[in-house]
Order: sequence, then structure tokens, then C-alpha cells
Amino acid sequence: MTNRRFVGEWVAAAGRSGEAALEGGRRGRRPGEQKAFSPHQEQRLRRLISDRCPDQLRLPFALWTREAVGALIERETGVRLSASALGRTLRGWGFTPQRPARRAIERREPEVRAWLRHAYPAITARARAEGAEIHWADETGLSNQARYGRSFAPRGRTPVMPRPARRVSQSMISSLTNRGTLRFMVYDGALVAATFLVFLRRLVQGAGRKLFVIADNLRVHRAKPVTAWAKANAERIELFYLPPYAPEHNPDEFLNNDVKQAMARRPVPRDKASLKAGLTAYMRGLQRRPAKVRAFFQAPSVRYAA
Repeated sequence: MTNRRFVGEWVAAAGRSGEAALEGGRRGRRPGEQKAFSPHQEQRLRRLISDRCPDQLRLPFALWTREAVGALIERETGVRLSASALGRTLRGWGFTPQRPARRAIERREPEVRAWLRHAYPAITARARAEGAEIHWADETGLSNQARYGRSFAPRGRTPVMPRPARRVSQSMISSLTNRGTLRFMVYDGALVAATFLVFLRRLVQGAGRKLFVIADNLRVHRAKPVTAWAKANAERIELFYLPPYAPEHNPDEFLNNDVKQAMARRPVPRDKASLKAGLTAYMRGLQRRPAKVRAFFQAPSVRYAA
């Protein structure tokens, strides 16, 4: 039953403001009303969590857990929030729990920024001026024991994938361009300077113009025989190197991931010959699909090279 006092208040409000006074409104607090901290504090907290790790802010945590966020909020604002309030706050900011990407602590961020802002744009400018083609190179290895994929199975029954007890592996080095050109070579064992030189010589022989080859900053890529050969053939090829520990800025890394995932979906190779044959067949198929090769340059970390 409606209280007469409330009815009287509604009639009086309608008399003052018309029917608009009787329109229903949203229940509960309005956005920003009765928040634990000010908009300025909220902006600062969000920026700190987005741009820093807890240990960089002298907090005793490695990751941004609720406990870590709560400690930061209490230190910055003097407000202590419950676990449920912290969860609501993080959701309201658009933060979700995610698995962190790994990054080497030896990585030097100023060098990475300099590469993206200055070094690579200078390389592309030279390539245009000299009519050179930019190739991104990298190497990878595959094994019949690797576990790359997942398989559906009834809940509680882990799927079993039979594998040969004898481990076999196969190595590959490749290069690709943002126009869809792909070159590769399979080899055995770890990459050494002599093997890298064989690949570079093959690249030069198959090219109709000068090549700019960009590779990771590995010691074998900078070996004296490699740099001496490149210097002697400077009119045909020039080598450039990514900053140390920055593989996510090499488009060939995304090619390698695609190859491993594709091989994982195939029957497990029983011997080295079948592993090599399957890898070679897949790579030759990719060479006939330049659009897919170009797609490896669309990941956010390598789009600068597209």
C-alpha cells in the first residue's frame, strides 16, 4: 500500500516541475558518487598499475594481484578496500587477470625504442633509395616429442597421444618479407656460422637485387666469418641486427610459431625422415601462399615492419 505522504510529495513535485518530475530514475549510486578516492587518484592508480610492476614501486609482490593492488591503493590514498571491493574496482577500470608474457631481464628498453623509432625507419629509407629488399631471418627447431597443442576429451579423461620413445629433431632457418616472399633451409643440429653462411649465399643467389637481412642479435649471426663475408659482398647483401632480447619484434618469430602449431596438428613423425619431409612440405606450401606470409606482419609488435 502506497504511503499517503509519498503521494503528496509526488503531487507537489508534479505541480512544480510538471510530468518530468515523475519520470523514473536509475536506482543506486550515480557514477562517481561516494567513491573511495578522487578521479585524480583513480587516474594515477590506473597509470601506475598499467605502466609499472609492483617491485618497481617498492611493493613486495611480483605480479598485480588483488593483494598487491590493495597495498598500492592503501599506500597512495590511505584507503583500505576489501577483496570484493578490490575486484569491483578492477573490473570497473577494465582490468582483467591475464597470464604475463615472458621478457628477459637483460632486455634494454631504450635500445628497443631506438630501434622502433630511428634505426628501422632509417633502414627502410635506405632500402627504398637503393632498391633493396628487406628480409627478416630467424631459426627454429622441431621435435617429435614437443607438445604444442590441445585435444578434446571427456572431462576427467586426459587424452593420450602415442609417441615414439626415440627423440628426433630437425632445425630450420628462414627469411620472409612483408610482400610475402619466403625462403627456408632445413639443417641438422644447432646453427653455426658455416650453416648461416650457406643460407645467406643461397639468399643472394636467388635474389634479383640487393638484400637487407635483419636477424636477431645472436652471437652466431655476428660471427667473424659471417661479417667478413657480408663485408666482401656489400654490393649484394647487408646485415642488420635487432636489439638483444627483442624476439617479438621479428616477424619470423610468428612464422616459427605457425609452423610449430601446424606440425602439432599432424600425425607424430616416427623418424627424422618423416619429420623433415613434413616440415619441408608445409614450408613449400607456405611459399605458395604469400597472403599468409604477409599476415605474419600484422601482429601488433611487428606491424611497424608491414
